[in-house]
Amino acid sequence: MGKRPEFIQLEQGDDAISVRDRITPLRGKNVLLIWPEQGTVLRRKLDLVLIQREAMRRSIRLALVTHDPQVVKHATEMNISTFETVGASERGRWKRGRSKVFTNRDQRPEDEPEPEALEEVASRTRTKAPSRSSRERRYAARLFVLLLLGIVTLGLVYIVLPGATVTLTPASNLVQITVDVVADTNSTAIDVESGIIPATVLRVEVEEVGTTQTTGSQDLGNVPATGSIVVINQTDSPVILPAGTTVSTSAGTPVLFRTTEDARLESGVGNQLEVPIEALGGASGEAGNVDSGMINTVIGPLANVITVRNLAPTTGGESRTVAVVTEEDRERLLAIVRQQIQSRAFTEILPRLSDTQFIIIETVHIAEERSDWTTFSAEVGDVADTLTLTMRAIVEATTVNEQLGRQIAFAQLAQQIPAGHIVRPESVNYERGPAENLDNNRIHFTMTGTGAIVEEINTAQIQDQIAGLSVEEALAFLENEYDLADDAPPVINLTPDWFGQLPMLPMRISIVVQER
Repeated sequence: MGKRPEFIQLEQGDDAISVRDRITPLRGKNVLLIWPEQGTVLRRKLDLVLIQREAMRRSIRLALVTHDPQVVKHATEMNISTFETVGASERGRWKRGRSKVFTNRDQRPEDEPEPEALEEVASRTRTKAPSRSSRERRYAARLFVLLLLGIVTLGLVYIVLPGATVTLTPASNLVQITVDVVADTNSTAIDVESGIIPATVLRVEVEEVGTTQTTGSQDLGNVPATGSIVVINQTDSPVILPAGTTVSTSAGTPVLFRTTEDARLESGVGNQLEVPIEALGGASGEAGNVDSGMINTVIGPLANVITVRNLAPTTGGESRTVAVVTEEDRERLLAIVRQQIQSRAFTEILPRLSDTQFIIIETVHIAEERSDWTTFSAEVGDVADTLTLTMRAIVEATTVNEQLGRQIAFAQLAQQIPAGHIVRPESVNYERGPAENLDNNRIHFTMTGTGAIVEEINTAQIQDQIAGLSVEEALAFLENEYDLADDAPPVINLTPDWFGQLPMLPMRISIVVQER
């Protein structure tokens, strides 16, 4: 035997019908019927035939476990395997049974009468041929039956054939609610009525480096500009030009220079001599660098004796200052790096959150910083163009599961829904407001929920209400009884549209609800 059989234990009260019902669900399987040890059951061959026929219809192969010789005899005639025990059925081969009561004429009962012996009895029951009137009555009866069947068929067609599709577009109204939500770090569960949800504090250690330009300065003295002038004699006598003779520019704010060497100018008008100069006093540094031709004035007793002119620009004037670190530089840089640390901490906390959690930005703060975690590259007063700070700190931030806040908002929103209406879940949107009124353990913020509500459509109820109505009556009923969109009246399509009214059977009416 191939697959393991299903066992059915027969009871004393079982008959062919009950056994057939028990084997019906076992399509395609091997079924072993086990007779009870005491008493008798299903001893008629007809019972076994009925069970075998049902088994063959269900592609079931039967075998019996029984000690009843009568049952064994019937099973052998029907080619059904019988076994002494369940174990023997598992080891033995199962036959394919037959469902006929008698397989040939030799198996007829011995006391069955011959056909010739029954002829006399049969002749006594014969009736005379029917008369013409009785045949007409019989024809009329048949005609009446046909007519009745036609009427019934037309009635069934009228009831069953028509179909209708009703399209409804419920009116959509917008509802909005804003609730105050408190996120409490000491809370462990949501309190919808009080608007309290749990909050979690997360900590992260962050290190950042920042650099800024120093703003202090230290004066190291100025370097005077230098150059030369051409001195021109305006007399017939020689001119002695002592070192330190002052000359200047004449345009704008005068820039003073002095000669750095003694010079003798030969007699005669127009005689020239080149003399070196350098910037004086306030003109030292960059101010002493002037263009050619700018120095043209003599200051002192030689003003009417000689004239001067610089043929080339003066150069080399320089103000020598250096940048130094100030206390303001350190404070400014410390504030910058603290901000960097908090931004970095925010970025590092984000991957640790679930899809519905968010960080309350206002709660991100440095919870711990130490002097040995704060290192400046220079002290106040040190000469440096830039100042660098390396700083480490522990940052705390409060996180909240926004889904809990949405539950509170939805609970309040649901209270605004009129009876008989529902909110469309896909239309609900939430908006979180900024955090405020922060204290040690509680953070307050608002949650706004917005959703579209529509009338709840009971399609089965509508099918019952409009079944059998005309199209005009059904449309009027729907418009009066249901809150439908003004710009989308109900639509009824009949299939076929011969009758002009909706089907009598509610199940033949299809209700289609459209959303806006």
